[in-house]
Amino acid sequence: EVQLVESGGGLVQAGGSLRLSCTAAGFPFDAAAMGWFRQAPGKEREHVSCIGNSDGSTYYTDSVKGRFSISSDTAKNTMYLQMNNLKPEDTAVYYCQPVRLVTECRGAYDYWGQGTQVTVSS
Repeated sequence: EVQLVESGGGLVQAGGSLRLSCTAAGFPFDAAAMGWFRQAPGKEREHVSCIGNSDGSTYYTDSVKGRFSISSDTAKNTMYLQMNNLKPEDTAVYYCQPVRLVTECRGAYDYWGQGTQVTVSS
């Protein structure tokens, strides 16, 4: 059974930082590509960043380049998203999912965690 548990969200002022974690189980994490997605109220879900755990390749959507950094610890089956210089438009529920392709986080598998809320105040 695939399990995904996101954590690390919270309320932060603009310009602040948060580090999200995603702990996975039920599939070969060290061979997987993983991604962070977010969904703000009234908006469609969007991809944020993805990483290939086997080769370390990464992808960032334009709006977070230079501010967010994705990483994985395959020994802990955990993926991270370091978010710096947060902006109010980063406010959303953040989810992690395994994906088929790192580029543009394509082909997300239909497995979901509970998500973690990130709220950035102005």
